[in-house]
Amino acid sequence: MTELLHLTEPGLWEAALAAGAYEGSTRGRTLAEEGFIHCSLPEQLDAVAALVYGDHPGPLVVLVIDADLVDVPIRYEAPAPGAPEYPHLYGPLPTSAVIEVRPWRAG
Repeated sequence: MTELLHLTEPGLWEAALAAGAYEGSTRGRTLAEEGFIHCSLPEQLDAVAALVYGDHPGPLVVLVIDADLVDVPIRYEAPAPGAPEYPHLYGPLPTSAVIEVRPWRAG
């Protein structure tokens, strides 16, 4: 199983549970606006959290995604030439592919 991670606000995850799919992309942006859902590998999450949510005042959760349960394309892409590649989901994330939800703790 390939484990992908996505950091989000608890309220957005709760709304996704009610809808059956998660359609956030990154802080303040939706899948429709961005074109994909930003994800991380476990070793990338601390850096992403610091960059994207470093000044966020509220609680966050980490969605642990089983890539084998995702039914949309997953592409590994670098934000700039020579940068590390990050997993992106090109479509809604079915809530059934999220195998665990963890409170976020830096480090």
